[in-house]
Amino acid sequence: MNEGHNVLLTGPAGSGKTYVLNQLIKLKKHEGKHVSVTATTGLAASHLGGSTIHSWSGIGVRDEIGAHFVDSLSKSRREIIEKTDVLIIDEISMMHDFRLDMIDSIARMVRREPDKPFGGIQVIMSGDFFQLPPVNRSESIEGNFVVFSKAWAELDPVICYLEEQHRQDDDTLSSILDAMRSRDIRRSHAEALLERANVLPPEGTIYTELHTVNVDVDTQNEAKLDSLPGDEMVYTQTTTGSQNYVESLQRSVLAPAELRLKQGALVMAVKNSLDRKYVNGSLGTVIDFDPATQYPIVEFTNGREVTMQPDTWELRDGDKKRASITQIPLRLAYAITIHKSQGMTLDAALIDLRKAFVAGMGYVALSRVRSLDTLFLKGINRMALEISETAYDIDDQLRTRSAADAKRFAGLEATLDKIELKKAAKQGSGWSEKIEKMRETYPNAYRPWTKPQDELLKQEFQNGKSVKELSETLGRHEGSITMRLQKHFGEDVAV
Repeated sequence: MNEGHNVLLTGPAGSGKTYVLNQLIKLKKHEGKHVSVTATTGLAASHLGGSTIHSWSGIGVRDEIGAHFVDSLSKSRREIIEKTDVLIIDEISMMHDFRLDMIDSIARMVRREPDKPFGGIQVIMSGDFFQLPPVNRSESIEGNFVVFSKAWAELDPVICYLEEQHRQDDDTLSSILDAMRSRDIRRSHAEALLERANVLPPEGTIYTELHTVNVDVDTQNEAKLDSLPGDEMVYTQTTTGSQNYVESLQRSVLAPAELRLKQGALVMAVKNSLDRKYVNGSLGTVIDFDPATQYPIVEFTNGREVTMQPDTWELRDGDKKRASITQIPLRLAYAITIHKSQGMTLDAALIDLRKAFVAGMGYVALSRVRSLDTLFLKGINRMALEISETAYDIDDQLRTRSAADAKRFAGLEATLDKIELKKAAKQGSGWSEKIEKMRETYPNAYRPWTKPQDELLKQEFQNGKSVKELSETLGRHEGSITMRLQKHFGEDVAV
Protein backbone atom coordinates (compact mmCIF):
# COMPACT_ATOMS: atom_id res chain seq x y z
CA MET A 1 0.00 0.00 0.00
CA ASN A 2 2.81 2.37 0.87
CA GLU A 3 4.45 1.69 -2.50
CA GLY A 4 1.41 2.96 -4.39
CA HIS A 5 -0.19 -0.29 -5.56
CA ASN A 6 -3.92 -0.88 -5.78
CA VAL A 7 -4.67 -3.29 -2.94
CA LEU A 8 -7.40 -5.42 -1.40
CA LEU A 9 -6.75 -5.68 2.33
CA THR A 10 -8.68 -8.67 3.63
CA GLY A 11 -8.72 -11.26 6.40
CA PRO A 12 -10.92 -12.58 9.21
CA ALA A 13 -12.86 -10.49 11.70
CA GLY A 14 -10.39 -9.17 14.28
CA SER A 15 -7.33 -9.48 12.05
CA GLY A 16 -6.59 -5.75 12.24
CA LYS A 17 -7.82 -4.38 8.90
CA THR A 18 -9.11 -1.10 10.36
CA TYR A 19 -5.94 -0.69 12.42
CA VAL A 20 -3.76 -1.10 9.32
CA LEU A 21 -5.89 1.38 7.37
CA ASN A 22 -5.61 3.98 10.12
CA GLN A 23 -1.82 3.61 10.13
CA LEU A 24 -1.71 4.02 6.35
CA ILE A 25 -3.94 7.10 6.48
CA LYS A 26 -1.62 8.76 9.01
CA LEU A 27 1.46 7.89 6.97
CA LYS A 28 0.07 9.11 3.66
CA LYS A 29 -1.24 12.36 5.13
CA HIS A 30 2.15 12.95 6.74
CA GLU A 31 3.63 12.61 3.24
CA GLY A 32 1.26 15.32 2.04
CA LYS A 33 -0.98 13.00 0.02
CA HIS A 34 -4.69 13.73 -0.41
CA VAL A 35 -6.42 10.70 1.10
CA SER A 36 -10.16 10.20 0.61
CA VAL A 37 -11.40 7.86 3.34
CA THR A 38 -14.70 6.16 2.51
CA ALA A 39 -16.73 3.06 3.31
CA THR A 40 -19.83 1.39 1.94
CA THR A 41 -21.82 2.23 5.09
CA GLY A 42 -21.91 5.32 7.25
CA LEU A 43 -21.19 3.21 10.33
CA ALA A 44 -18.01 1.76 8.86
CA ALA A 45 -16.99 5.21 7.60
CA SER A 46 -17.31 6.63 11.12
CA HIS A 47 -14.75 4.10 12.39
CA LEU A 48 -12.20 5.69 10.03
CA GLY A 49 -13.41 9.28 10.26
CA GLY A 50 -14.54 9.36 6.63
CA SER A 51 -17.65 9.50 4.46
CA THR A 52 -19.61 6.98 2.43
CA ILE A 53 -18.27 6.10 -1.02
CA HIS A 54 -21.73 7.00 -2.39
CA SER A 55 -21.35 10.54 -1.07
CA TRP A 56 -17.70 10.89 -2.21
CA SER A 57 -18.51 9.87 -5.77
CA GLY A 58 -21.81 11.75 -5.95
CA ILE A 59 -23.82 8.66 -6.96
CA GLY A 60 -25.99 8.76 -3.84
CA VAL A 61 -28.62 6.03 -4.21
CA ARG A 62 -28.44 5.89 -8.03
CA ASP A 63 -28.16 2.54 -9.80
CA GLU A 64 -26.83 4.03 -13.02
CA ILE A 65 -25.33 7.22 -14.42
CA GLY A 66 -25.94 8.94 -17.72
CA ALA A 67 -23.44 10.33 -20.21
CA HIS A 68 -23.75 13.83 -18.72
CA PHE A 69 -23.77 12.82 -15.04
CA VAL A 70 -20.42 14.49 -14.33
CA ASP A 71 -21.78 17.82 -15.55
CA SER A 72 -24.29 17.73 -12.70
CA LEU A 73 -21.62 17.32 -10.02
CA SER A 74 -20.83 20.37 -7.92
CA LYS A 75 -17.50 22.11 -8.37
CA SER A 76 -16.40 21.10 -4.86
CA ARG A 77 -17.25 17.45 -5.58
CA ARG A 78 -15.19 17.46 -8.77
CA GLU A 79 -12.29 19.17 -6.96
CA ILE A 80 -12.25 16.49 -4.27
CA ILE A 81 -12.12 13.69 -6.87
CA GLU A 82 -9.48 15.55 -8.91
CA LYS A 83 -7.21 16.08 -5.88
CA THR A 84 -7.47 12.57 -4.44
CA ASP A 85 -4.22 10.62 -4.50
CA VAL A 86 -5.42 7.64 -2.45
CA LEU A 87 -9.01 6.39 -2.25
CA ILE A 88 -9.84 4.02 0.61
CA ILE A 89 -13.07 1.99 0.41
CA ASP A 90 -13.78 -0.01 3.59
CA GLU A 91 -16.33 -2.85 3.97
CA ILE A 92 -15.98 -3.53 0.26
CA SER A 93 -17.87 -6.83 0.58
CA MET A 94 -21.10 -4.82 0.88
CA MET A 95 -20.61 -2.97 -2.43
CA HIS A 96 -22.28 -4.17 -5.64
CA ASP A 97 -20.13 -4.84 -8.69
CA PHE A 98 -22.06 -2.38 -10.89
CA ARG A 99 -21.58 0.43 -8.37
CA LEU A 100 -17.80 0.00 -8.33
CA ASP A 101 -17.94 0.30 -12.13
CA MET A 102 -20.03 3.48 -11.80
CA ILE A 103 -17.51 5.07 -9.43
CA ASP A 104 -14.62 4.03 -11.70
CA SER A 105 -16.34 5.73 -14.66
CA ILE A 106 -16.96 8.94 -12.68
CA ALA A 107 -13.34 9.16 -11.54
CA ARG A 108 -12.04 8.65 -15.10
CA MET A 109 -14.36 11.36 -16.48
CA VAL A 110 -13.72 13.92 -13.73
CA ARG A 111 -9.93 13.46 -13.87
CA ARG A 112 -9.93 13.32 -17.70
CA GLU A 113 -7.95 10.08 -17.65
CA PRO A 114 -10.25 7.70 -19.56
CA ASP A 115 -7.61 4.99 -19.98
CA LYS A 116 -6.59 4.66 -16.33
CA PRO A 117 -8.62 2.77 -13.68
CA PHE A 118 -10.22 5.35 -11.36
CA GLY A 119 -8.48 8.04 -13.38
CA GLY A 120 -5.11 7.14 -11.87
CA ILE A 121 -6.15 7.23 -8.20
CA GLN A 122 -4.51 4.59 -5.99
CA VAL A 123 -7.40 2.46 -4.69
CA ILE A 124 -7.23 0.61 -1.37
CA MET A 125 -10.20 -1.68 -0.75
CA SER A 126 -10.72 -3.42 2.58
CA GLY A 127 -13.18 -5.99 3.79
CA ASP A 128 -14.03 -9.62 4.44
CA PHE A 129 -16.32 -11.44 2.01
CA PHE A 130 -17.47 -13.78 4.79
CA GLN A 131 -19.19 -10.87 6.52
CA LEU A 132 -22.30 -8.97 5.45
CA PRO A 133 -22.84 -9.15 1.63
CA PRO A 134 -24.35 -6.60 -0.79
CA VAL A 135 -28.09 -6.25 -0.26
CA ASN A 136 -30.28 -6.64 -3.33
CA ARG A 137 -33.60 -4.80 -3.10
CA SER A 138 -36.61 -5.48 -5.29
CA GLU A 139 -36.68 -1.94 -6.70
CA SER A 140 -32.96 -1.87 -7.59
CA ILE A 141 -30.65 -3.53 -10.09
CA GLU A 142 -29.50 -6.94 -8.87
CA GLY A 143 -25.76 -7.03 -8.33
CA ASN A 144 -22.99 -9.25 -7.06
CA PHE A 145 -19.70 -8.95 -5.16
CA VAL A 146 -17.21 -6.39 -6.51
CA VAL A 147 -14.81 -9.09 -7.74
CA PHE A 148 -17.17 -9.60 -10.69
CA SER A 149 -16.88 -5.98 -11.83
CA LYS A 150 -14.97 -4.67 -14.83
CA ALA A 151 -13.25 -2.13 -12.53
CA TRP A 152 -11.89 -4.94 -10.30
CA ALA A 153 -10.33 -6.67 -13.29
CA GLU A 154 -8.67 -3.48 -14.50
CA LEU A 155 -7.47 -2.47 -11.03
CA ASP A 156 -5.97 -5.97 -10.64
CA PRO A 157 -5.33 -5.31 -6.93
CA VAL A 158 -2.53 -6.86 -4.93
CA ILE A 159 -4.13 -9.16 -2.33
CA CYS A 160 -2.92 -8.56 1.22
CA TYR A 161 -4.51 -11.30 3.31
CA LEU A 162 -4.07 -10.76 7.06
CA GLU A 163 -3.80 -14.17 8.71
CA GLU A 164 -3.09 -13.30 12.35
CA GLN A 165 -6.14 -12.96 14.56
CA HIS A 166 -6.03 -10.29 17.30
CA ARG A 167 -9.44 -10.65 18.95
CA GLN A 168 -10.18 -14.22 20.05
CA ASP A 169 -8.03 -15.78 22.78
CA ASP A 170 -10.07 -18.99 22.98
CA ASP A 171 -9.00 -21.99 20.90
CA THR A 172 -12.51 -23.46 20.74
CA LEU A 173 -14.16 -20.27 19.50
CA SER A 174 -11.30 -19.66 17.08
CA SER A 175 -11.70 -23.18 15.70
CA ILE A 176 -15.46 -22.62 15.19
CA LEU A 177 -14.86 -19.37 13.29
CA ASP A 178 -12.04 -20.96 11.27
CA ALA A 179 -14.32 -23.89 10.47
CA MET A 180 -17.03 -21.51 9.22
CA ARG A 181 -14.47 -19.87 6.96
CA SER A 182 -13.07 -23.19 5.67
CA ARG A 183 -16.44 -24.87 4.96
CA ASP A 184 -15.69 -27.45 7.66
CA ILE A 185 -18.37 -27.04 10.36
CA ARG A 186 -18.61 -30.30 12.28
CA ARG A 187 -20.95 -31.69 14.88
CA SER A 188 -18.44 -30.84 17.62
CA HIS A 189 -18.55 -27.17 16.61
CA ALA A 190 -22.36 -27.06 16.61
CA GLU A 191 -22.47 -28.86 19.95
CA ALA A 192 -19.99 -26.39 21.48
CA LEU A 193 -22.26 -23.52 20.43
CA LEU A 194 -25.44 -25.26 21.58
CA GLU A 195 -23.88 -25.77 25.00
CA ARG A 196 -23.74 -22.00 25.32
CA ALA A 197 -27.53 -21.87 24.76
CA ASN A 198 -27.98 -23.61 28.11
CA VAL A 199 -25.80 -21.15 30.03
CA LEU A 200 -27.06 -17.90 31.50
CA PRO A 201 -24.67 -15.05 32.24
CA PRO A 202 -23.52 -15.31 35.87
CA GLU A 203 -25.13 -12.92 38.33
CA GLY A 204 -23.49 -9.52 38.04
CA THR A 205 -22.03 -10.12 34.56
CA ILE A 206 -22.15 -7.06 32.33
CA TYR A 207 -23.06 -8.04 28.78
CA THR A 208 -24.73 -6.78 25.60
CA GLU A 209 -27.55 -8.51 23.75
CA LEU A 210 -27.17 -8.83 19.98
CA HIS A 211 -30.35 -9.09 17.91
CA THR A 212 -30.99 -9.41 14.20
CA VAL A 213 -33.66 -6.67 13.95
CA ASN A 214 -33.97 -3.11 15.31
CA VAL A 215 -37.38 -3.50 16.91
CA ASP A 216 -36.06 -6.14 19.34
CA VAL A 217 -33.11 -3.90 20.24
CA ASP A 218 -35.18 -0.79 20.96
CA THR A 219 -37.74 -2.70 22.99
CA GLN A 220 -35.08 -4.30 25.17
CA ASN A 221 -33.12 -1.09 25.83
CA GLU A 222 -36.15 1.03 26.69
CA ALA A 223 -37.66 -1.61 28.96
CA LYS A 224 -34.42 -2.07 30.90
CA LEU A 225 -33.90 1.68 31.42
CA ASP A 226 -37.52 2.23 32.48
CA SER A 227 -37.22 -0.53 35.07
CA LEU A 228 -34.40 1.27 36.88
CA PRO A 229 -35.28 3.48 39.86
CA GLY A 230 -34.15 7.09 40.18
CA ASP A 231 -34.21 10.23 38.08
CA GLU A 232 -33.49 10.25 34.38
CA MET A 233 -30.78 12.44 32.85
CA VAL A 234 -31.15 13.52 29.21
CA TYR A 235 -28.29 14.67 26.96
CA THR A 236 -29.15 16.23 23.59
CA GLN A 237 -26.56 16.34 20.81
CA THR A 238 -25.38 19.55 19.15
CA THR A 239 -24.64 19.72 15.43
CA THR A 240 -22.96 21.84 12.76
CA GLY A 241 -23.47 21.73 9.00
CA SER A 242 -26.45 21.61 6.69
CA GLN A 243 -29.35 19.33 7.58
CA ASN A 244 -28.79 16.77 4.81
CA TYR A 245 -25.16 16.25 5.87
CA VAL A 246 -26.10 16.07 9.55
CA GLU A 247 -28.76 13.47 8.77
CA SER A 248 -26.24 11.45 6.80
CA LEU A 249 -23.75 11.58 9.67
CA GLN A 250 -26.48 10.76 12.20
CA ARG A 251 -27.09 7.42 10.52
CA SER A 252 -23.49 6.43 11.16
CA VAL A 253 -23.12 7.67 14.74
CA LEU A 254 -23.98 5.08 17.36
CA ALA A 255 -24.60 7.67 20.08
CA PRO A 256 -28.30 8.63 20.00
CA ALA A 257 -29.42 12.18 19.27
CA GLU A 258 -31.08 12.14 22.69
CA LEU A 259 -29.26 10.03 25.26
CA ARG A 260 -31.38 8.95 28.25
CA LEU A 261 -29.52 7.63 31.29
CA LYS A 262 -30.11 6.68 34.90
CA GLN A 263 -27.78 5.63 37.67
CA GLY A 264 -27.24 1.90 37.25
CA ALA A 265 -27.76 1.93 33.46
CA LEU A 266 -25.65 -0.44 31.38
CA VAL A 267 -23.83 1.54 28.69
CA MET A 268 -21.37 1.05 25.88
CA ALA A 269 -18.65 3.44 24.74
CA VAL A 270 -19.15 4.19 21.04
CA LYS A 271 -15.81 5.84 20.34
CA ASN A 272 -12.18 5.23 21.25
CA SER A 273 -10.85 7.57 23.93
CA LEU A 274 -7.64 9.36 23.07
CA ASP A 275 -6.15 8.43 26.47
CA ARG A 276 -7.10 4.75 26.03
CA LYS A 277 -9.32 4.64 29.12
CA TYR A 278 -11.98 2.93 27.00
CA VAL A 279 -12.48 1.80 23.42
CA ASN A 280 -15.37 1.57 20.99
CA GLY A 281 -17.41 -1.31 22.45
CA SER A 282 -16.25 -1.09 26.10
CA LEU A 283 -19.05 -1.88 28.55
CA GLY A 284 -19.69 -0.16 31.85
CA THR A 285 -22.29 1.01 34.35
CA VAL A 286 -23.36 4.56 35.17
CA ILE A 287 -22.47 4.86 38.85
CA ASP A 288 -23.12 8.58 39.36
CA PHE A 289 -23.30 12.00 37.72
CA ASP A 290 -20.64 14.68 38.13
CA PRO A 291 -22.08 17.33 40.48
CA ALA A 292 -20.54 20.23 38.55
CA THR A 293 -21.24 19.21 34.93
CA GLN A 294 -23.90 16.50 35.36
CA TYR A 295 -21.88 14.34 32.96
CA PRO A 296 -22.24 10.60 33.65
CA ILE A 297 -19.54 8.80 35.62
CA VAL A 298 -19.05 5.30 34.23
CA GLU A 299 -17.29 2.37 35.81
CA PHE A 300 -16.04 0.19 32.96
CA THR A 301 -15.53 -3.54 33.26
CA ASN A 302 -11.77 -2.98 33.39
CA GLY A 303 -12.33 -1.23 36.74
CA ARG A 304 -11.67 2.30 35.51
CA GLU A 305 -14.01 5.10 36.51
CA VAL A 306 -14.35 7.77 33.83
CA THR A 307 -16.35 11.00 33.78
CA MET A 308 -17.60 10.91 30.22
CA GLN A 309 -17.05 14.15 28.32
CA PRO A 310 -18.86 15.08 25.08
CA ASP A 311 -16.99 13.96 21.96
CA THR A 312 -17.36 14.94 18.31
CA TRP A 313 -17.95 12.96 15.11
CA GLU A 314 -17.25 14.62 11.77
CA LEU A 315 -18.42 13.99 8.23
CA ARG A 316 -15.48 14.85 6.01
CA ASP A 317 -15.42 15.03 2.27
CA GLY A 318 -11.77 14.82 1.34
CA ASP A 319 -10.24 17.71 3.28
CA LYS A 320 -13.59 19.48 3.76
CA LYS A 321 -15.68 19.20 6.91
CA ARG A 322 -19.35 18.91 5.99
CA ALA A 323 -21.01 18.27 9.35
CA SER A 324 -20.32 17.42 12.97
CA ILE A 325 -22.22 15.91 15.87
CA THR A 326 -21.21 16.42 19.49
CA GLN A 327 -22.62 14.05 22.11
CA ILE A 328 -21.61 11.96 25.12
CA PRO A 329 -19.99 8.91 23.43
CA LEU A 330 -22.32 6.38 25.04
CA ARG A 331 -25.42 4.39 24.19
CA LEU A 332 -27.54 2.02 26.20
CA ALA A 333 -25.95 -1.38 25.89
CA TYR A 334 -28.55 -3.86 26.94
CA ALA A 335 -29.04 -4.64 23.25
CA ILE A 336 -27.66 -3.73 19.80
CA THR A 337 -28.20 -5.05 16.26
CA ILE A 338 -25.68 -7.47 14.79
CA HIS A 339 -25.26 -5.05 11.87
CA LYS A 340 -24.23 -2.21 14.20
CA SER A 341 -21.89 -4.48 16.15
CA GLN A 342 -19.71 -5.12 13.09
CA GLY A 343 -16.21 -3.83 13.76
CA MET A 344 -16.63 -3.93 17.56
CA THR A 345 -15.02 -6.12 20.19
CA LEU A 346 -17.48 -6.89 22.99
CA ASP A 347 -16.53 -7.86 26.53
CA ALA A 348 -19.51 -10.25 26.73
CA ALA A 349 -22.61 -10.86 24.60
CA LEU A 350 -25.97 -12.64 24.78
CA ILE A 351 -26.75 -13.36 21.12
CA ASP A 352 -30.11 -14.19 19.61
CA LEU A 353 -29.58 -15.91 16.25
CA ARG A 354 -33.01 -17.52 16.02
CA LYS A 355 -34.00 -14.96 13.37
CA ALA A 356 -30.74 -14.90 11.38
CA PHE A 357 -31.85 -14.23 7.81
CA VAL A 358 -28.72 -13.78 5.72
CA ALA A 359 -25.51 -15.79 5.26
CA GLY A 360 -22.62 -14.29 7.22
CA MET A 361 -24.81 -12.80 9.96
CA GLY A 362 -23.93 -15.56 12.43
CA TYR A 363 -20.22 -15.22 11.67
CA VAL A 364 -20.32 -11.48 12.34
CA ALA A 365 -22.15 -11.99 15.66
CA LEU A 366 -20.04 -14.86 16.97
CA SER A 367 -16.78 -13.10 16.11
CA ARG A 368 -17.55 -10.06 18.29
CA VAL A 369 -16.39 -11.71 21.55
CA ARG A 370 -12.99 -12.95 22.62
CA SER A 371 -13.99 -16.36 23.99
CA LEU A 372 -16.85 -18.84 24.42
CA ASP A 373 -16.86 -18.06 28.14
CA THR A 374 -18.21 -14.58 27.36
CA LEU A 375 -20.66 -15.76 24.67
CA PHE A 376 -24.21 -16.70 25.64
CA LEU A 377 -26.87 -17.82 23.13
CA LYS A 378 -30.60 -17.24 23.28
CA GLY A 379 -30.91 -19.53 20.31
CA ILE A 380 -29.52 -20.25 16.86
CA ASN A 381 -30.95 -21.35 13.51
CA ARG A 382 -29.34 -23.12 10.58
CA MET A 383 -28.86 -19.90 8.60
CA ALA A 384 -26.61 -18.53 11.36
CA LEU A 385 -23.91 -21.06 10.50
CA GLU A 386 -24.08 -20.49 6.76
CA ILE A 387 -21.63 -18.60 4.60
CA SER A 388 -22.34 -17.61 1.01
CA GLU A 389 -21.04 -20.23 -1.45
CA THR A 390 -19.81 -17.37 -3.60
CA ALA A 391 -17.83 -16.03 -0.62
CA TYR A 392 -16.08 -19.40 -0.28
CA ASP A 393 -15.10 -19.38 -3.95
CA ILE A 394 -13.86 -15.79 -3.72
CA ASP A 395 -11.82 -16.59 -0.61
CA ASP A 396 -10.10 -19.54 -2.32
CA GLN A 397 -9.06 -17.25 -5.15
CA LEU A 398 -7.91 -14.50 -2.78
CA ARG A 399 -5.75 -16.89 -0.75
CA THR A 400 -4.10 -18.22 -3.91
CA ARG A 401 -3.44 -14.73 -5.23
CA SER A 402 -2.22 -13.52 -1.83
CA ALA A 403 0.36 -16.32 -1.67
CA ALA A 404 1.59 -15.41 -5.15
CA ASP A 405 1.69 -11.70 -4.32
CA ALA A 406 3.61 -12.41 -1.10
CA LYS A 407 6.37 -14.02 -3.19
CA ARG A 408 6.20 -11.30 -5.84
CA PHE A 409 6.67 -8.52 -3.28
CA ALA A 410 8.89 -10.36 -0.78
CA GLY A 411 11.53 -7.68 -1.21
CA LEU A 412 9.25 -5.07 0.31
CA GLU A 413 9.62 -6.67 3.75
CA ALA A 414 13.00 -5.01 3.96
CA THR A 415 11.28 -1.62 3.80
CA LEU A 416 9.18 -2.20 6.95
CA ASP A 417 11.80 -0.65 9.18
CA LYS A 418 12.07 2.33 6.83
CA ILE A 419 8.32 2.85 6.98
CA GLU A 420 8.36 2.65 10.79
CA LEU A 421 11.21 5.16 10.95
CA LYS A 422 9.43 7.43 8.45
CA LYS A 423 6.29 7.41 10.60
CA ALA A 424 8.36 8.17 13.65
CA ALA A 425 10.34 10.97 12.00
CA LYS A 426 7.57 13.48 12.63
CA GLN A 427 8.28 13.10 16.35
CA GLY A 428 11.64 14.77 15.93
CA SER A 429 14.78 14.64 13.86
CA GLY A 430 16.57 12.53 16.48
CA TRP A 431 13.89 9.84 16.64
CA SER A 432 15.47 7.61 13.97
CA GLU A 433 18.75 7.65 15.83
CA LYS A 434 16.91 6.94 19.08
CA ILE A 435 15.32 3.79 17.60
CA GLU A 436 18.64 2.59 16.20
CA LYS A 437 20.25 3.13 19.60
CA MET A 438 17.40 1.28 21.30
CA ARG A 439 17.87 -1.69 18.98
CA GLU A 440 21.42 -2.12 20.21
CA THR A 441 19.80 -3.34 23.45
CA TYR A 442 16.41 -4.49 22.15
CA PRO A 443 16.88 -5.81 18.57
CA ASN A 444 13.14 -6.09 17.91
CA ALA A 445 12.13 -2.64 19.22
CA TYR A 446 9.37 -1.07 17.06
CA ARG A 447 9.19 -4.14 14.84
CA PRO A 448 5.87 -5.94 14.21
CA TRP A 449 5.08 -8.94 16.40
CA THR A 450 5.06 -12.25 14.54
CA LYS A 451 2.84 -15.21 15.37
CA PRO A 452 5.79 -17.38 16.59
CA GLN A 453 6.95 -14.55 18.87
CA ASP A 454 3.45 -14.20 20.31
CA GLU A 455 3.18 -17.94 20.96
CA LEU A 456 6.60 -17.95 22.66
CA LEU A 457 5.61 -14.94 24.78
CA LYS A 458 2.40 -16.60 26.02
CA GLN A 459 4.07 -19.95 26.62
CA GLU A 460 7.03 -18.55 28.56
CA PHE A 461 4.82 -16.20 30.61
CA GLN A 462 2.56 -19.10 31.61
CA ASN A 463 5.69 -21.06 32.53
CA GLY A 464 6.53 -18.36 35.08
CA LYS A 465 9.08 -16.24 33.25
CA SER A 466 9.33 -12.63 34.47
CA VAL A 467 8.87 -9.56 32.28
CA LYS A 468 12.61 -8.94 32.47
CA GLU A 469 13.38 -12.47 31.31
CA LEU A 470 10.84 -12.20 28.51
CA SER A 471 12.39 -8.90 27.46
CA GLU A 472 15.80 -10.56 27.11
CA THR A 473 14.38 -13.59 25.28
CA LEU A 474 12.33 -11.60 22.77
CA GLY A 475 14.62 -8.59 22.32
CA ARG A 476 11.96 -6.05 23.27
CA HIS A 477 11.61 -3.36 25.89
CA GLU A 478 9.91 -4.40 29.16
CA GLY A 479 7.14 -1.87 28.53
CA SER A 480 6.41 -3.48 25.17
CA ILE A 481 6.31 -6.93 26.81
CA THR A 482 3.86 -5.69 29.44
CA MET A 483 1.53 -4.12 26.85
CA ARG A 484 1.56 -7.31 24.77
CA LEU A 485 0.75 -9.45 27.82
CA GLN A 486 -2.16 -7.15 28.66
CA LYS A 487 -3.43 -7.62 25.09
CA HIS A 488 -3.42 -11.39 25.49
CA PHE A 489 -4.42 -11.79 29.14
CA GLY A 490 -6.32 -8.58 29.95
CA GLU A 491 -5.31 -5.29 31.52
CA ASP A 492 -5.41 -6.70 35.03
CA VAL A 493 -2.86 -9.45 34.36
CA ALA A 494 -0.21 -9.68 37.10
CA VAL A 495 3.16 -8.97 35.51
